[in-house]
Amino acid sequence: MKTRREFLKSGCIGLAATWTLPAFLSKTIFTLDLQAADALTQSLSGADGPILVVLQMGGGNDGLSTVVPFAQDAYYKSRAKLGIPADKILKLTAAAEFGLNPNLTGLKELYDSGSLALLNGVGYPNPNRSHFRSMEIWQTASDSDKSESYGWLGRYFDNACSGADPTVGINLGSMPPQAFLGPKPLGIAMASPDRYRLMESGGSDKQVVQEFYEALNKPQTGDFDSNVSGGSVQNVGMTANHDTAISNLDYLQRTAMDAEFSSREIQTIAKKTYSGVTYPPGQLSNDLRLVARLIGGGLKTRIYYVNQGGYDTHANQQATHSRLMTDLSGALSAFASDLKAQGNFDRVLLMTFSEFGRRVQENASGGTDHGVAGPMFVLGGKVKAGAYGQYPSLTDLDHGDIRHNLDFRSVYATVLDRWLKADSAAILKRKFDSLDFV
Repeated sequence: MKTRREFLKSGCIGLAATWTLPAFLSKTIFTLDLQAADALTQSLSGADGPILVVLQMGGGNDGLSTVVPFAQDAYYKSRAKLGIPADKILKLTAAAEFGLNPNLTGLKELYDSGSLALLNGVGYPNPNRSHFRSMEIWQTASDSDKSESYGWLGRYFDNACSGADPTVGINLGSMPPQAFLGPKPLGIAMASPDRYRLMESGGSDKQVVQEFYEALNKPQTGDFDSNVSGGSVQNVGMTANHDTAISNLDYLQRTAMDAEFSSREIQTIAKKTYSGVTYPPGQLSNDLRLVARLIGGGLKTRIYYVNQGGYDTHANQQATHSRLMTDLSGALSAFASDLKAQGNFDRVLLMTFSEFGRRVQENASGGTDHGVAGPMFVLGGKVKAGAYGQYPSLTDLDHGDIRHNLDFRSVYATVLDRWLKADSAAILKRKFDSLDFV
């Protein structure tokens, strides 16, 4: 199987013109391949360089139930029903005034073993409580009063991955996230390796692309969307939700040809690479297991993007959130064990985020409403474990919400500068302070 790069090197570009392809694909292949032909020397790839895995916790995770401020009386006064008893919380240290949700035992072990960083109070100035707008801000790294079409990872691809294979970024899900959108789109979305194939069909060019897109990204039976609460916002932040300069159709028109070259490589790796680690059941586990297999198989991907939805817990939060925490902890723990068994743990950095936290005060429905800041986790063999950022005070609130202490773009800047070795100022359009977690 030739990769697109090998195909170009072999001088077979002319052959592509003879294929029975829709007109737009013929145009696209020449445009893309001429661009790629000018940059055949690919920079450091995910086959031998650092890899970033982004885990989106869709719906707005309740940070106060994730990293619990048990030493603050205001927590129990505000959470009469949802407050987690102090003796059940996983204490990080004897002196710590906050600890982990009791269902995050896997993360506690990773913290104790020096592989997990906890970032407290992460948000941005003038926060927005809309799922869509706030996710857009997180995915584009824009100020809340500005609009940005391109995602921060798309700008990274454009800035640092010229000439890379299209699989330099892979989203495990039904559609590419807005974070992937860039001036010269790279990265793909796939529900599974078997679905990631270029499919021939009759009809107009537009119909061909749309059918390809739908077949490519049709959710699998038992997909996470169907079995979690808050599924209506499961895909918030994905490109289908945005009227952006680059639509799904545009995205595929520019990347569909690359898909043909990379799909077989992905399928081959996925079929020949198996994990000896047992993952708990669940879609997040399935996605992270596939990511681990692709990493272990040597795919050149530098950015993987996975999604865990269901965090929009306006009612009956306790059982739902406990289950989500259990799924998150089990999946991340198994993923870390898998990478360690491969010898790749030191090459991978996993970062979680959610579009916002929840209000401090619980509501009358046994849930919590949209808030602002929240915690992030960063996991990996090279992570400097510990807690970063002061835990927000629950008595110094801004209209009922905690105040953020860390700007999420400082987290991005740290990942870009120190992990991916990219120019964060060029990608984020200004310089943000770095943190020391890596």
